[in-house]
Amino acid sequence: MSKRDYYEVLGMPKTASAEDLKKAYRKLAMQYHPDRNPDDPSAAENFKELNEAYDVLKDEQKRAAYDRFGHAAFDGRAGAGAGGFDFHFGQGGAGGFSDLFEEMFGEFMGGRRGPASGQGADLRFNVEISLEDAFRGKTQTVTVPTSAACESCNGTGSAGGGQPVTCSTCRGAGKVRAQQGFFTIERTCPTCQGMGRVIKDPCKSCGGSGRVHKDKTLQVNIPAGVEDGTRIRLAGEGEAGMRGAPAGDLYIFLTVAPHRLFQRDGANIFCRVPIPMTTATLGGTIEVPTIDGTRAKVNIPAGTQTGNQFRLRAKGMSVLRSPARGDMFIQATVETPVRLTKRQIELLKEFEAEGEGEPSRHSPESHGFFAKVKELWQDLTE
Repeated sequence: MSKRDYYEVLGMPKTASAEDLKKAYRKLAMQYHPDRNPDDPSAAENFKELNEAYDVLKDEQKRAAYDRFGHAAFDGRAGAGAGGFDFHFGQGGAGGFSDLFEEMFGEFMGGRRGPASGQGADLRFNVEISLEDAFRGKTQTVTVPTSAACESCNGTGSAGGGQPVTCSTCRGAGKVRAQQGFFTIERTCPTCQGMGRVIKDPCKSCGGSGRVHKDKTLQVNIPAGVEDGTRIRLAGEGEAGMRGAPAGDLYIFLTVAPHRLFQRDGANIFCRVPIPMTTATLGGTIEVPTIDGTRAKVNIPAGTQTGNQFRLRAKGMSVLRSPARGDMFIQATVETPVRLTKRQIELLKEFEAEGEGEPSRHSPESHGFFAKVKELWQDLTE
């Protein structure tokens, strides 16, 4: 008997997204699970077929191969591969499926998700810095709400600092197994929560967990040259572990606040600078601020137009873990004068009258543009 199309098994079109396939699989897995259909002899076969289809389609590479070659892409690869299915859970045979299975049926069968080692969770803390701080680097003080080792029991969770004893339920393994039909389910021990040991006389300060909630103040060294989104890892500064287990890590995520003058692009800095019309026309020198707090002189050549850029080498941002610096680019914006006096207006009119005979010399861009417009109109009227 030939195999059914995997998309047909899941009841989904070939254009379905990975999330839609997952939703369809979860719904059908609940429907066809053998433990829920004890009187249906075909339930086990349907469940196996369903899992075989999803095992292929959930993987991007396997799905691409299947879309191109169909079932022939996996001929000769029976077993716990793309063309088969492995029913041994908790031993690493089914990979991601066992995680999904536990997610779906964990509460139904009394399971519990979570790390068995008792290691503390990793923490994330967001810090916003200025562009100047990113340029120079700084030491930032942060106060993080977290869990720390209980001082009353030295983190053991036992009153008086006594040591935990081996759990009688799992005999120190931290996991127990249960038979569900033809499945053997391995789950976290409900007595010791996966620790493998239990507290006979819990500490009253922490309730036997070995940790208490408190705020932790830390000094974070932010190096010069960091960019927006940089992550700094502080090993062992996360949440304290249960009963003396290792602590998690603290991750500092940096956000560089927008600057009122400068725009950053990697190690380079851009700054839009308004140029007086007279300076842009006749040429001159201007002073501009830099990120290091000093001023730099920029020579403006005669005839400068809006959009012209001037490069100041090594006046940009610091480069992370390097003595080098990026460049600074000045973007000229020629400013049109406003609120002119009567005499200024007269002078501009005289200037305009002087250039009527040679418009291409004084305003080459506008002269060229309107010349092209005139040619276009002539072409349209002919």
